Amino acid sequence: MAKNEAGNGTVKVRLVKGLRGSQAKHRLSVKALGLGKLNSVRELKDSPQVRGLINKVHYLVRVEE
Repeated sequence: MAKNEAGNGTVKVRLVKGLRGSQAKHRLSVKALGLGKLNSVRELKDSPQVRGLINKVHYLVRVEE
């Protein structure tokens, strides 16, 4: 797992697709990432738990490292 350019071990996640029509578990994963509305961005600590949530909803979010 590579650290981003700043070297502080964080990852930026942006919600790029709406949650309408997605599975309930995937909506909960997006909420756990702290994303609510479309195009909302959160900077989270880069950890295996966060990476797992991102992988689960990879089709809804974009990682901006």
